[in-house]
Amino acid sequence: MNRQVLLRRRPTGRPVADDFEIVDAPVPPLADGDVLRRTIYLSLDPYMRGRMNDGPSYATPVALGHVMVGRTVAHVVESRHRSINPGDFVAANDGWQSYGVSNGKDLQKLDPARAPISTALGVLGMPGLTAYVGLLDIGQPKPGETVVVSAAAGAVGSVVGQIARIKGCRAVGVAGGAAKCDHVVRELGFDACVDHKRGDLKDTLAAACPGGIDVYFDNVGGDVLKAVFRLMNQNARIPLCGTISDYNATEPPPGPNLRPLLVKRAMIKGFIVFDHNDRAPAFFTDCAAWLREGKLKYREDIVEGIDNAPAAFLKLFDGGNVGKLLVRVSPDPTRPIAS
Repeated sequence: MNRQVLLRRRPTGRPVADDFEIVDAPVPPLADGDVLRRTIYLSLDPYMRGRMNDGPSYATPVALGHVMVGRTVAHVVESRHRSINPGDFVAANDGWQSYGVSNGKDLQKLDPARAPISTALGVLGMPGLTAYVGLLDIGQPKPGETVVVSAAAGAVGSVVGQIARIKGCRAVGVAGGAAKCDHVVRELGFDACVDHKRGDLKDTLAAACPGGIDVYFDNVGGDVLKAVFRLMNQNARIPLCGTISDYNATEPPPGPNLRPLLVKRAMIKGFIVFDHNDRAPAFFTDCAAWLREGKLKYREDIVEGIDNAPAAFLKLFDGGNVGKLLVRVSPDPTRPIAS
């Protein structure tokens, strides 16, 4: 049977357990050219909150009674596809379920000898590509500049700061709590990290950025963005990746004063990573090399069992995870389960 997590109802504000439904369904039969795979890892990401709403967006909402969307890493069980074989490991878009079937066009083959297969959902997957494109193509950091990134302990923010350092910039993170800030500085190598839960954010951020801010990679919006506006240097750039601070808002939050953007001739640009898939080869070449060389580090927060996916998902909005949040749906043959 195929264990699935369905969207039962659309949330009002913060999602709750009753917004989801866990069911067992038959594994779909295979047609000629199809591939059946068993999910090993499910990625949990903030964008999924938007897919739970029924409104205009850059992607189609999840229909009620359907499987929640999500990127997965899976093990091929059966194949009627000429170039995908049983035993292969693939990245797929199977969502919150134990098995997936498709014609194979959406699959990306993975080589466990090159990198742990779970990294295809994190540092070498969509979050890593988001960091790479947003910082390098939109932020365009120059050596000696100051790059600030919010949600710095998360899957995207942690990569942004490390790439900034690789490119010769001062990297300053913003995170929630002393433990996260310590991880960002000591383990990831940021120059500084500001705890947005402690003290006056504007003053603490100013102290961490004595030369002002040249690039702000925004994952959260809200109060952090307001504080950054006051510290921007002339011709600053703001890659706008997400506004997680208002994902669960029931009313539009009051907007910040945009006048500093005019005065500082700053650029703010929203981007969706799926529009930049042409950058994937360069991203993988660079980031895979940096990973092998020890210049790029990552952490994974792994929750066991598909039934725990709804509760784990809420950690994204409580600040309860550090690094890439994954659900291990079935054992990973390439990796001991205690890892």
